[in-house]
Amino acid sequence: MIEQHHLSIATRGRGTYEITDAVQQRVCQSAIVTGLCHVFVHHTSASLLLCENADPSVRHDLEHFLARLAPDGDPVYTHAAEGPDDMPAHLRAILTKMDLTLPISDGRCALGTWQGVYLYEHRTGAQQRRLTLTLNGA
Repeated sequence: MIEQHHLSIATRGRGTYEITDAVQQRVCQSAIVTGLCHVFVHHTSASLLLCENADPSVRHDLEHFLARLAPDGDPVYTHAAEGPDDMPAHLRAILTKMDLTLPISDGRCALGTWQGVYLYEHRTGAQQRRLTLTLNGA
């Protein structure tokens, strides 16, 4: 059996937004007991993370690391059509992931004790992000 669901996530600008509960809710409401949940973000300036959910300093340190790798307004970038965060947002998305595949066991995403699913917004302004969840299993 295959099911597909859509989520719309509003962001307030750059940062991580935990979406674990929203993903789990869709999986729990489905008829899938054992299988896979594929999560895909439909944007080139946002990404998805499976990350530590107990200590926010992990995501804080990730942001500082990516800020060094892809700084806003770097004069080396030629793509800046939407402002100084435009190319860095694309680089951050490429360096992270735009999709995740999670196991489904007993009708839930089988996440580790300290794992959470996050939408990672790379633009500095507020955005509306669209995600597709494809559930496959029995």
